[in-house]
Amino acid sequence: MSKNSNKSGQSIGGALRSVFTVGAMVIALIVSILIFRYVMGNPINFQGGNPHGTPMPGNYLGIVYKGGFIVPLLMTVNLILFIFSIERLITISRARGKGRLNIFVKKLQEELASDKIEEAIVDCDKQRGSLANVMKAGLVRYRDLQHDQKLEKDQKILALQKEFEEATALELPMLSRNLVILSTIASISVLIGLLGTVLGMIRAFGALAQAGSPDALALATGISEALVNTAFGITGSLLAIVLYNTFSTSIDNFTYKIDEAGFSLVQSFAASTK
Repeated sequence: MSKNSNKSGQSIGGALRSVFTVGAMVIALIVSILIFRYVMGNPINFQGGNPHGTPMPGNYLGIVYKGGFIVPLLMTVNLILFIFSIERLITISRARGKGRLNIFVKKLQEELASDKIEEAIVDCDKQRGSLANVMKAGLVRYRDLQHDQKLEKDQKILALQKEFEEATALELPMLSRNLVILSTIASISVLIGLLGTVLGMIRAFGALAQAGSPDALALATGISEALVNTAFGITGSLLAIVLYNTFSTSIDNFTYKIDEAGFSLVQSFAASTK
């Protein structure tokens, strides 16, 4: 009954997270368009109050605005990166629980060595987080198997390992969720920026190709579009790569601690079971 409730809760939670993911992307796009149009495209940022003209000297909002319609897309990508980086930070922080994991794991190992199962369960309730949830499920099963006279020792060990694996399978997907968004941004941000760069250079060379003297304004606009989009694209990709690798390393270390604690649990049970 408990496992069915967990699965049902996970289904509802998964649906809510999907709604959050789509909603965050839509909101990021809307916010980016509004900022691009009404903040960067504000007439006060341009000479003569004309957004189609030259930006005021030193006015970076106007300069970025001249990057063209690709700029809102790149702003959207960077906003999505920011939103899901914060979301991952919060999720991983909650998964760690209240105290330091190294101290928590060491304390559990000491309690298991002393066969203090109830004390270990209480510590899991205090620690909270994914590791504590996994260990609590294993400890409860550990306690039940100690009083089970029907199963052989090998069967008890397999049952404990299965319980631990199932509890781990319920917790770990939450840690890596949405990391694919960060890895995707690391790739597409540069490509979107490159697209804006190409479009800007087409505009710049079009200005040079005009009959008579080149249109200096059109040439400057094209170069601005190319450079602004390049900068946005590289920045988004660079940040996404750094954040993705940081989160991946943190999750790998967290997974290692879960495996370490689970191994200690199984070994302690095997040693104490006749």
